[in-house]
Amino acid sequence: MLRRLVCDSLVHSNLHHCHQFSIPQRSLQNSFTLTNGKLNFLCLIQKINVSPRFSSSYSPMGDSRRPLIPIPAVDKANRSELLRALEASLGSSFSSDSICPIPNPLVIVISGPSGVGKDAVIKKLREAREGLHFVVTATSREKRPGEVDGKDYYFVSKEEFLSMVEQNELLEYALVYGDYKGIPKQQIRDYMAKGYDIVLRVDILGAETLRKILGNSAVFVFLVAESEIAMVERLIDRKTETAEALLVRIATAREEVKHVNNFDYVVENAKGKLENAVKLVESNIDAEKAKVRQRSAVI
Repeated sequence: MLRRLVCDSLVHSNLHHCHQFSIPQRSLQNSFTLTNGKLNFLCLIQKINVSPRFSSSYSPMGDSRRPLIPIPAVDKANRSELLRALEASLGSSFSSDSICPIPNPLVIVISGPSGVGKDAVIKKLREAREGLHFVVTATSREKRPGEVDGKDYYFVSKEEFLSMVEQNELLEYALVYGDYKGIPKQQIRDYMAKGYDIVLRVDILGAETLRKILGNSAVFVFLVAESEIAMVERLIDRKTETAEALLVRIATAREEVKHVNNFDYVVENAKGKLENAVKLVESNIDAEKAKVRQRSAVI
């Protein structure tokens, strides 16, 4: 009768729904006492020997239908044998594709005050690195000696330039020292579609406008001379302006230096160290290419 009482108690317990239990008779005898004609339950669960009817057949691999493939000893098999065995065991082949995602095409804005050597850096960068397209800016100014239309600038009349503005063909434009300069949009779109990184050479005003348009989707590089006096000496040595125009340009350059904090990178282009400046610009580009969260410019 004692066994029946215990079983009746277990029928109503949650444990009975999960497992069948084997309860030794000795455990039952020691689990109850009789007080005032009533049966007391003394920690029966702690003394019951629980033995589930079934043991789990689940394996971490999750697929019991996949045949087990023996993997040869690492110290005895060659690499090809191990690879084949590992692929068979895993159920898929190892890919030879690059793990790194393909980086997005970059828009790289290079700017700086007058006299820091922007054109020299651009020219050397063009020679040193492939996969870059250097945007040719449209301008309404007259062509200087040695300049080539379509290579240095697209030289257009003031009327033609204003027509481009009206038709929204320019990413940005500005009136600089009495002449218009602007960046054609379609040129950028065409080369980005081919996977090229885009390099824009603009003045400080142009960089400020592009920052408002592109935000953080483009890379902004600020070129500086090694000192203010070095910058002024370069402007003097160019001998392309009158004394009055030179004074205006120098005063403007001193103010433009203060815009450095609006850029992502600053590169010093010291006299006689052009290659160092170009390598530093390239390292800026490489750093952007290696980022997990890529910039994505939409023109």
